Amino acid sequence: MNFEILKLKSVTSTNDVAINLIKEKKKLTGCICSDLQTKGRGTRGKKWISEKGNLFLTLFFPIDDNCPSFHEFSIINPVIILDIIKNYCDEEKLRLKFPNDIMYDGKKICGFLQELIIQNKRKFLIIGIGLNIVSNPNINNGYKATNIYLETNIKPSIDEIIDLIISSYKNFLVNLDTYNYENFKKKAEKLSIKQ
Repeated sequence: MNFEILKLKSVTSTNDVAINLIKEKKKLTGCICSDLQTKGRGTRGKKWISEKGNLFLTLFFPIDDNCPSFHEFSIINPVIILDIIKNYCDEEKLRLKFPNDIMYDGKKICGFLQELIIQNKRKFLIIGIGLNIVSNPNINNGYKATNIYLETNIKPSIDEIIDLIISSYKNFLVNLDTYNYENFKKKAEKLSIKQ
């Protein structure tokens, strides 16, 4: 599976661009990145604050019969992305806060927006990822946000993270014959913040 990368300066939301590429341009797979999002979306209609220097990326591909379900991907995606973030951060401080956040030392460092659309009788999975690399918004909804640079003094390149995300998903999708949902579920449970 080939993920052509489309880099943009500013979009409403990278998920919106992905939906448009599937519906209007008949694209099957892709990766959209943008420097800025003017209307970044979180789950349940929440706004995702998008500050320049951070990662705003959407990956999309068809979920055919041999693929895990939409529900299973809600467990798979955070596990894959947490595995990437631990290249830069202390693994012991990384936790999953379901359904769609990765926390670092109790503060939000990454969020997801997973969507599904049906086009020409095919299901497409759209995975929006927002990762705080050099800055973070001041959110006040019970927990704080943070970023990789603040926590580790490491400033990973956005291109390097994009490459890691694409290669991780390619690897996952190429090896579907060895996929085991229970393994992902156990890993996710182990990494989850106990509510």
